[in-house]
Amino acid sequence: MIKLIEKELSVSTFIQNGPFLAVAILSSAILGGGVYECLVIDPFWPKRPDLVQPVQGGISRGRFWLPFHIAFEILLIFCLIQAWNSPSVRVWLLFALATYAAARLWSGFDFIPKALAFERATAVDQASAKRWTQRSRFRLPIALLTSIFLLRALEAAFPR
Repeated sequence: MIKLIEKELSVSTFIQNGPFLAVAILSSAILGGGVYECLVIDPFWPKRPDLVQPVQGGISRGRFWLPFHIAFEILLIFCLIQAWNSPSVRVWLLFALATYAAARLWSGFDFIPKALAFERATAVDQASAKRWTQRSRFRLPIALLTSIFLLRALEAAFPR
């Protein structure tokens, strides 16, 4: 038996519900990566674009974001399939999926193409880069909502 959050669970129950824990952890990592970008990278790179240009020795955002998002998406779909017959878990997973999908669509059509252009540009317009970083902050509340919804799904999967 494993004691988790003041409740003893069998190993099989933990393994069965482990993906819910993993997707919540990945969501938190994605949120943390967004906070890191907003606080540490975004205040400086509009003046120093080389910080986000891998060919100039800068960071490669894709190396961080791509694996996390792929793993998150696979796990979220797996969790939805696994929890489909559990309405108390499914509803929170669907809320998480909706907020995550909204953020990904917004990113896919707006932020990612512009970020890739900034990474490849030989000269970056500082004003447009600054506007990009300011708009990017609005993705954090959506990521926070996704994390909260996944924590609620985790709570529903492990009833007290």
